[in-house]
Amino acid sequence: MKTYLVGGAVRDKLLGREPKEKDWVVVGSTPEEMHRLGFAPVGKDFPVFLHPHTKEEYALARTERKTGHGYSGFSFYCGSEVSLEEDLIRRDLTINAMAEDETGKIIDPYNGQQDLAHRLLRHVSPAFAEDPVRILRIARFAARYHYLGFRVADETIQLMQMMVDNGEVDHLVAERVWKETERALGEFHPDIFIEVLRSAKALARLFPEIDALFGVPQTAQHHPEIDTGIHTLMSLQQAAKLTRSTCVRFATLLHDVGKAKTPPDEWPRHIAHEDRSLPLVKQLCERIAAPKEYKDLALMVAQWHTHCHRALELKPATILKVLQSTDAFRRPERFEQFLLCCEADARGRAGFEDRDYPQADFFRAALSAAQNIDVAAIQAQNLTGKAFGDAVNQQRLRNLMTLKMNNSSATD
Repeated sequence: MKTYLVGGAVRDKLLGREPKEKDWVVVGSTPEEMHRLGFAPVGKDFPVFLHPHTKEEYALARTERKTGHGYSGFSFYCGSEVSLEEDLIRRDLTINAMAEDETGKIIDPYNGQQDLAHRLLRHVSPAFAEDPVRILRIARFAARYHYLGFRVADETIQLMQMMVDNGEVDHLVAERVWKETERALGEFHPDIFIEVLRSAKALARLFPEIDALFGVPQTAQHHPEIDTGIHTLMSLQQAAKLTRSTCVRFATLLHDVGKAKTPPDEWPRHIAHEDRSLPLVKQLCERIAAPKEYKDLALMVAQWHTHCHRALELKPATILKVLQSTDAFRRPERFEQFLLCCEADARGRAGFEDRDYPQADFFRAALSAAQNIDVAAIQAQNLTGKAFGDAVNQQRLRNLMTLKMNNSSATD
């Protein structure tokens, strides 16, 4: 029985990064022996055990055989005669198919170290094509390591395209799509996740609402980058700079999907794209099982982001309508997420990346002003129901009118 450190921990050590977690492979053992040594079983599909002291995962070396479509369409064999090399060849990327023994020696049968040096994300073997989740994983790794200069190898992109063409990608279940997407949104360059999926022709199958944006023109005056798909990726880049929140990044990604539904004879203008976006956001979120908080923020941003851009031009009544429609009074923290999305959208344009976005500060001031009401004085009038609500809104409107007047005086 021999144990090896494997996968991401070896890769990260060679990249000079501290591994977040350690996984181990056990060669030459059996489930019965692992039990005797005090390891606790946790795997359902194949034998994985928790170390009795460190609680790190130890998996028996295994081979696998494709038996059906999708992530779960495999059978596994974990005999004690399975070698380390046989276990490593079933992994996705060469940089994830290395092991380290107890002396620190690197076992690298598939040239993972060479690909690390060349900054290549390359599949280990043709068996890569048997698992469609790997398309999402490779795109996620590209998003994570883009800042180090990594790219997906051409032959791997071609293999991913083949997986799309033969329909393997259509067997991805919603929960796996969402899990990988959420993790990718949390990486340094989530826009690269989208770019790689598009290069592999998987974006049109997994996120057709986003794929349809590429090639749709916008007015050059407001969008020097012209292409709506490019603007979407630029906005996502800006969101990644502004916040680590994957919810904000997701909503930013979907903010303009309605522009793909603008009739071509109306291009490059996109009147009412906000309303066109709403059913598209809903169907995408339902298809990939996005959590409610992600869906709600995405719908809010899609519907109201252009109002935020015109904040300094809006009438007090319209400002109040936006605050109420976005539930800003009860959920100010989500309203702050909304403002970050709008700022990312405004900066996600060629030449506008470093521009100030005073509209966000204005809406923050507007929320503060609208909250600053004398509830006790209104209650003293013995108002109830609609009359009480109307009185509250009248005071809020007066406060917003004062804010507008002061803001106009400051900018004159």
